[in-house]
Amino acid sequence: MLCQLCNNDTRVLESRTNAQNTSIRRRRECITCKFRFSTVEEIEILDLTVIKRAGKEELYSREKLLEGIKRSLVKREYSSEMFKKLTNDIERDIQVSAKNNRISSSDIGEIVMKHLKNFDTVSYVRFASVYRDFKDPDDFAKEVKKLEN
Repeated sequence: MLCQLCNNDTRVLESRTNAQNTSIRRRRECITCKFRFSTVEEIEILDLTVIKRAGKEELYSREKLLEGIKRSLVKREYSSEMFKKLTNDIERDIQVSAKNNRISSSDIGEIVMKHLKNFDTVSYVRFASVYRDFKDPDDFAKEVKKLEN
């Protein structure tokens, strides 16, 4: 990897994996100017096709997934580490559930809901309200009732 300041080669001083072994943090130093910086390597889902409800196909978007999860977690308490673990677990299940690098958007929605249900029930209900297209307060009440049972 090249130095951000002088564009010369760097060397790795230290490498550490996170607690879930899903990423590696590397401490680097430029051989020439001695500038130090950190990099993080994470697993990336590549070449996954999502089949939408109407049959349209699109490439998997991690950003789109994270946006939807973050929206459901607005004003809820969680750490960045908890969020990272949640999203890594969700993406792992998406990857495992995909057949021939294809997965339906409904399968992704169910995977997200399964994880949110265990992570934060309020966020689960928020996500479910969009995913299942709740029309009135009774839909919310039914979902909460399911959680209580």
